[in-house]
Formats: sequence, structure tokens, C-alpha cells
Amino acid sequence: MTRLFLDEDVPEAIAIALRLRGYNVVTTREAGRKSLTDKEQLDYAYSEERILLTHNIADFAKIHLDYVIKGKEHGGIILARQLPIGVIVKALLKLLSSSKIKNIQNQAIWLSDWIS
Repeated sequence: MTRLFLDEDVPEAIAIALRLRGYNVVTTREAGRKSLTDKEQLDYAYSEERILLTHNIADFAKIHLDYVIKGKEHGGIILARQLPIGVIVKALLKLLSSSKIKNIQNQAIWLSDWIS
């Protein structure tokens, strides 16, 4: 099953909602990783075989591009605009149940593509 790591800007209510549906989710606070750099968060997620979910679209889109250029790997990034929690959870559930989630390593996925 897909494992997620929620960046510190993502509400913990999203973690709770996903856990209630059986997903393995860890927040930045729970991992004791608050206030670390974005690259440190992404590298941690990769080391734990987790996909990083963030609302910090601008910075993580740049980091993703930098990793691609340098040939550095990451576990995948889900870029999500700040929307109502229910909208985000519904889109995440759709994405997480998709076969595309199995090929997310080294990819950046826009959650907005999964909102209906």
C-alpha cells in the first residue's frame, strides 16, 4: 500500500481522514521533522519509502526539477493547492486507488488533476 509523508503545511486532519481509510500516513510533526528544509523533508520521505504531499507547490516544483536535472531520486511528490480538506481527501483517494500511483517515484503529480 502507498505510504505518505505530509509536509508541515498540510493539515493533520488529512492524515486522520486517510488513516481512517487504511492508509499509512506520517506527518512532519509525528516524525519530529518540523522546521527542516524542503530538500531534507523530501530526502526523508524517500528514505522511508514515502510519497511527500505538500501545499508548497512553488518550492517543491523547483526542487523536483533540480532533482531531475541532477539525476537525484525521490519517492514522488503530490502537489496540492490549499482547498477544503474534504476536496483534498476525495482527490487523494481517487489518486491513491489509481494504477498511476505505482509509478510516482521521481515524479511530481498535481492533485488538481484528480479533482472532479
